[in-house]
Amino acid sequence: MKVISKSVILAIFAFTTFTLSAQDEGFIYGKITTIDNETYTGQIRWGKEEAYWTDLFNGNKEENENYRYLTRNEKDDLRDRGNRRNWNWNWNSRRDYEVTHEFQARFGDISKLVIDRRSEVELTMRNGDKLYVKDGSNDFGTEITVMDDELGKMKFKWSRVEMVEFMDTPKSLSSKLGEPMYGTVEFYGGEYTGIVQWDHDERITTDVLDGDTRDSDMSIEFGKLQSIERDRGGSNVVTRSGRELYLRGSNDVNSSNKGIIVTTDFGRVDIPWREFKKVTFTDAPNAGKPYSAYSDMKKLSGTVLTNDGETLTGVIVYDLDEEFNFEMLQGKDDDVEYIIPFASIKKIKPRNYDNSEITLTNGTELMLSESRDVTEDNDGILVFNNGKGDPTYIAWEDVKEITFN
Repeated sequence: MKVISKSVILAIFAFTTFTLSAQDEGFIYGKITTIDNETYTGQIRWGKEEAYWTDLFNGNKEENENYRYLTRNEKDDLRDRGNRRNWNWNWNSRRDYEVTHEFQARFGDISKLVIDRRSEVELTMRNGDKLYVKDGSNDFGTEITVMDDELGKMKFKWSRVEMVEFMDTPKSLSSKLGEPMYGTVEFYGGEYTGIVQWDHDERITTDVLDGDTRDSDMSIEFGKLQSIERDRGGSNVVTRSGRELYLRGSNDVNSSNKGIIVTTDFGRVDIPWREFKKVTFTDAPNAGKPYSAYSDMKKLSGTVLTNDGETLTGVIVYDLDEEFNFEMLQGKDDDVEYIIPFASIKKIKPRNYDNSEITLTNGTELMLSESRDVTEDNDGILVFNNGKGDPTYIAWEDVKEITFN
């Protein structure tokens, strides 16, 4: 009989311990304070959806002071362009025009959230900046679940919560809501591997896939599934044990599915059902980047080249709205939507009124459209020369190329 030495056993144990200990740091974690000043600490899930630091908190920005840098003629030009496209413009006593901008940030980018009113929150970002965000998604008014370290799973109505303070997730959670849902998603444009969100909702292994067979209704935990493949008006499902099922009759497995999101190393890819082919689930290496990985927030900066040959370098405000590298750029390649933090973007080149070429820091090139971030609906660029004084405004149609530092 072969004898395994003590040193080998210790090495195997150390490797196993390290692997398991790093598993949970990508889950949202923090402390909830209720309106009665009671506190609960543990893993957090926002509504029935967001569970990872990479998941997005969505709303509308309450105000945008960057419009003050525009001249009256520049504002009127934007207003006239917006009216032709039915934008949501606001009129105030100073006769200024502002378009409502969406707010998106990863939960990992947020330090603290205070509920001021049912439809408004005060966010403190990881860099200490505070901003008010208004209702603009189902992230407001939702139920918040906490796996309290002592008391277990608890659910809180939005009206009972006063504040949520986010903090580092322990490397290994003693009790948790589920494991990461991870795999490779194949679609007609290629494939991506990462944490999977099914039907925009289910994203941990204890969530269930619903569907009907000829014999019975089914609700199967995703942790028991090996693959799901779109087929006719339903889906072929294979369990980890090898059992094969054909499911239909539920938005989890038919054309009513809202889409499959894959969180990659550069951002999120939202694949609509009509483009989806198959997902194959595998064990996740971990739950994603830890909370500490989101602390390096920087102002956007770089160089803007205009169509007239002018070059401007300095701090950049994109679309008169995005100012930090944690903020998101959205656009579609055909029907597949990309949501990418500016930290992952190296270069943007408008190609025409409807498309822009995006070069990522990893070298990937995407041609994106159907979003104000990458089309003529963009409000334009501000460049602060060396970050000092009033900025130079560049209308979107005058932008040739933007290169970020």
